[in-house]
Amino acid sequence: MSDATEANGTTGEAEVADPGRDTAEPAEAEGTAGRRVRVVLVDDHRMFRTGVQAEIGQTARTGVEVVGEAADVDQAVSVITTTRPEVVLLDVHLPGGGGVEVLRRSAALMADPEQPVRFLALSVSDAAEDVIGVIRGGARGYVTKTITGSDLIDSIFRVQEGDAVFSPRLAGFVLDAFASTDAPPVDEDMDRLTQREREVLRLIARGYAYKEIGKQLFISVKTVESHVSAVLRKLQLSNRHELTRWATARRLV
Repeated sequence: MSDATEANGTTGEAEVADPGRDTAEPAEAEGTAGRRVRVVLVDDHRMFRTGVQAEIGQTARTGVEVVGEAADVDQAVSVITTTRPEVVLLDVHLPGGGGVEVLRRSAALMADPEQPVRFLALSVSDAAEDVIGVIRGGARGYVTKTITGSDLIDSIFRVQEGDAVFSPRLAGFVLDAFASTDAPPVDEDMDRLTQREREVLRLIARGYAYKEIGKQLFISVKTVESHVSAVLRKLQLSNRHELTRWATARRLV
């Protein structure tokens, strides 16, 4: 699946899958015989969820049963609690507090000794702070949306079995973070920013124009301007040049 699969369009409510919706081919693919895993998809873009569902959700072929979907934090917590899946595919940036907030509110489900709910982050972001944040929150792995369908299915089953799964480049972030004997300092300035503001900050620092940022994040130019104004105000900066220097000094670019 490529990032191009993701398109703007959200749903207004959580969705619990209808078992009768499965139009799977009758034959099981090699390697999936006897394996089953119940999955919830959490992503704020309906088109992306539809693409993932089409790619992995033919249960008889893949062994993956998609039992619910959600587009924001509240919906995610509701549908996860209702369906009790074995694995949740979790986007990092969600309305309502992001993937970290879903993890925080699902802590009891993750800790269930008999029926744990395990989380696999599936995100367009490959930023170190996003990877480390959700892993510290309790996710069992982190893969980017460039992953192929077959690799995603394999990752889901590995997480179900208790393994940790990462896209190759991202594993280094986790090793570096947890191998350090000193805990990383808390960045109070960054903590003031929302997940979306951090995304906009990073793209501004990389030299993207407002229109390009809007296309990248599926938001309007006016919304980009609002986020930039909020970032400048919270960080007490005057313009995007100061913002770029600030981000560069923190290795966010």
